[in-house]
Amino acid sequence: MIELFGMGSPNVLKVRIMLEECGLPWRFTHVNVFGSGQFDPAFTALNPNAKVPVITDHDAANGQPYTLFESGAILLYLAEKTGKFLPKDLAGRFDTIKWLMLQMASVGPMLGQLNHFQRAAPPSAEYGLVRYRNEARRLYDLLDKRLGESEFIAGPDYSIADMAIFPWALYQPVHGFEAAERPNLGRWTALVGARPAVARAQGEYAEIQAVDRDFRAKASPADIDRFYNRVTPTSL
Repeated sequence: MIELFGMGSPNVLKVRIMLEECGLPWRFTHVNVFGSGQFDPAFTALNPNAKVPVITDHDAANGQPYTLFESGAILLYLAEKTGKFLPKDLAGRFDTIKWLMLQMASVGPMLGQLNHFQRAAPPSAEYGLVRYRNEARRLYDLLDKRLGESEFIAGPDYSIADMAIFPWALYQPVHGFEAAERPNLGRWTALVGARPAVARAQGEYAEIQAVDRDFRAKASPADIDRFYNRVTPTSL
């Protein structure tokens, strides 16, 4: 049994997708990140970086529970554990890893920053909003170009690179971009979204996001400031 600690975020969704694709038994534990649940000592014992997702594999190879954080590392671990969605040949393997790293280094951080500046930054933060919107446009265009050359992100076969990028690609309309402007990205999003495992992974996702919205509505101003890291070091 694998326990997934998370909330309604793209980085958590991609792990949910991988767990469903691999057919592994798993359960979900919701972390109230808007109520500072990620800073609870019990959680930071699992991830000292105080972020979701985290998994604990209670059926690890050595017979002892194994805990892992960072969503890209989790995808690689599950691929190694099951022998699925990561090519065995060296070139195919690293084609997949390089696109996974692009998601970890660029797609996630840049689109995440755009989310922040759209939702939480003061009106005076126009520079940040413009910067991250331009970077989001560049990345969406990059993905569209790539998917005009390849059926899937890393090549001809579906892989953990697709699972990593898919949840972030869904943000296009949220960010104010027209999906029709990127037909290759739209083709791929529909293709991945039609997979039964992806549909199962998304099945409870809207409910989880609704719980997150409720948590956020009930959170104290201090908790919200802590979530957005708007506190001074002395008050951490």
